[in-house]
Amino acid sequence: MEMVLDGLKVHYEQRGQGPCVFLLHGWGANLTLFSAIAQALSAAYTVVSVDFPGCGGTDEPPMPWGMDDYVRFTSEFISTFDADQVILLGHSHGGRVAIRLATDAGLPFTVDKMILVDSAGILPKRSWKYHVRVRFYKAGKAVLAWAPVAKLFPTALNSFQQLMGSTDYAAASPVMRASLVKVVNENLEPLLPEITAETLLIWGESDTDTPLSDGRLMESLIPGSGLVVLTGAGHYSFIEQAHTFRKVVESFLQIG
Repeated sequence: MEMVLDGLKVHYEQRGQGPCVFLLHGWGANLTLFSAIAQALSAAYTVVSVDFPGCGGTDEPPMPWGMDDYVRFTSEFISTFDADQVILLGHSHGGRVAIRLATDAGLPFTVDKMILVDSAGILPKRSWKYHVRVRFYKAGKAVLAWAPVAKLFPTALNSFQQLMGSTDYAAASPVMRASLVKVVNENLEPLLPEITAETLLIWGESDTDTPLSDGRLMESLIPGSGLVVLTGAGHYSFIEQAHTFRKVVESFLQIG
């Protein structure tokens, strides 16, 4: 399915009937990763998954986006379904967006329940090696972007950025790289105590992208929340332990 929102062609899928559940994917992923859980939840809910701008079948934003832009886009998208109360399920970056939505009192809808899966939003503690790497990167970028050097070696800056960046950063377009830098540097920890939605946290025991310690911290800060740890799973715990994940979510949403 497609709609046009703020001039962007937006790709999404909708199935089932009942209260609305919105599935928000992680950075660089797309809605197809949610196919199994979307099918399961559609037995009792209207399930909507959407490709964020720059991912899957949705157009890339015309300029780099920060968290405010992703929150505005997602709020406008959800509002097109005329639901007063919604349930959000967010993985990684999608969890980051869900947290922002759940703490925004100005939305035309309320977040009744929220499921955060290996969610982003906690800034990692940085070692001295990280800060040295950042300084080296900034110095290298400045040199390679200098006009005389850029003219002699036009592809050097892009190659350097791919070498120094994360896998997500290296795979992204220039607009999405700049967007990634913006969103990963926003700390959502102060917002967690403000969440009033009933919240379930699901985490992979061996997640190295958003470590289990982030999930435990979120559980301690989100009032009334509960954490389920999926043994042996990593950052994509909802795929690696799909059966257990589905059973946990169905229990939380009272399906069956």
